[in-house]
Amino acid sequence: MLAVIAGAGSLPAELVRHLPAPPVVCALDGFAPDHLNVDECFRLEKLGSFLAMLRQRGVTDICMAGAISRPAIDPAAIDAETMPLIPLLQAALKAGDDGALRGVIAIFEQAGFRMRAAHEIAPDLLPAPGCPTLRQPDAMAAADAGRAVGIVAAMSAADVGQCCVVQAGQALAIEGVFGTDWMLASLAQRPPGTRGGLLFKSPKPDQDRRVDLPTIGPGTVRSAAAAGLDGIVIEAGGVIVLDQPGVVAACDRAGLFLWVREPAG
Repeated sequence: MLAVIAGAGSLPAELVRHLPAPPVVCALDGFAPDHLNVDECFRLEKLGSFLAMLRQRGVTDICMAGAISRPAIDPAAIDAETMPLIPLLQAALKAGDDGALRGVIAIFEQAGFRMRAAHEIAPDLLPAPGCPTLRQPDAMAAADAGRAVGIVAAMSAADVGQCCVVQAGQALAIEGVFGTDWMLASLAQRPPGTRGGLLFKSPKPDQDRRVDLPTIGPGTVRSAAAAGLDGIVIEAGGVIVLDQPGVVAACDRAGLFLWVREPAG
């Protein structure tokens, strides 16, 4: 049996719609998903009891989908079943993004669960390579995409971000702790006559792709258009696209291209 640990946003609901059978939907307290009923809600202070409950329900596989930030742990609320996990939880919460997720995965695997990637159990979440939009990327976009690959790789060494904005070979912005939309909103204040560039999004080169695969949706397109960009480039096989027809339609309305780019080499 599969359990989906759903974070905030629309990814969990779209994932569940793609599954052949309904999973057990769980959510960390304070991070409920959009448009999806939650079967079990839990707190980190009760994680040990939560894992025991999943075993009792016959859950063997777990998929994490959606946005979750790092909640503080209340020492007074920790139960006996969770106490042995606290050193692992504290180490995970202090690590960078990828390190934190690896720590969480280790906790679930040590408890006997198999971690499954969202795109593994619902492969239709990944779009086919190519450019499905009316506007097509030009030679400058191809060069900027190549430059962006190197930038995201450099960011990976510091375990931050999965995307950046590049124009004429220059990095205009890189994703930080506040996320993609905040980064794009910061470009809306660019000086006149400096519009253009592309948003590039891909997994980190050494990322565990079972969790936190980058995601875009129609909202990303709106933010990119408001930032004055020419298009969006995502790594084929590495970025989930929510509402794929809606994303293509939004790009066409805004005059942006969407390029699902196959990794070089």
